[in-house]
Amino acid sequence: MSILSRVASFPSQIADAVELALIKAACNGDSRAFAKLVSKYERRLRFFGMRFFKNDTDCDDFIQEVFIKVFTGLHSFKGDSQFSTWLMRIAYNTAVNTINRRKEYLSFPENFEILDTSTDPEEKHLKEMTAQVIRESISELPEKFSMCLIFYFYYDMSYNEISVITDLPVNTIKSHVFRAKKILKDKLSEQLA
Repeated sequence: MSILSRVASFPSQIADAVELALIKAACNGDSRAFAKLVSKYERRLRFFGMRFFKNDTDCDDFIQEVFIKVFTGLHSFKGDSQFSTWLMRIAYNTAVNTINRRKEYLSFPENFEILDTSTDPEEKHLKEMTAQVIRESISELPEKFSMCLIFYFYYDMSYNEISVITDLPVNTIKSHVFRAKKILKDKLSEQLA
């Protein structure tokens, strides 16, 4: 490993060390440490929860349930994976179990946006329409494909991390992402043609 790559990894190592210190402190009853973990991951869970739940109230309940499970199970976090992967596994299982209990499937979050740096109204409208088409197309995908696609692209997770969260083999994850991209490409080509 070169000196530059070691130096470049310092911020990540420091962040990991800080996070581990917060986890240890929370395990020892430090509520402020746990509050910092909640603050760090709440937005990620909200975006993820909106994938499953139609409204803010249900999403708030979901987030609360996930953080209760994280708090009560924090002592079982061994550090074999990143804390974010462990947390998202809990979130995924909680969401799937909640939906299975309710027997309803909900759509992709409405707050999905394509970053807009233009001031041209026509370009802005085109980007809004494109985002809407993408949202609709993703919501029409089979759940197993859409979840893998969302983890991969929106959460920038590796195939291995997705595998840990969903309990699916890595090659299955790769296949789901590939198939989802192909279906989306076909749908988007058809709709934008």
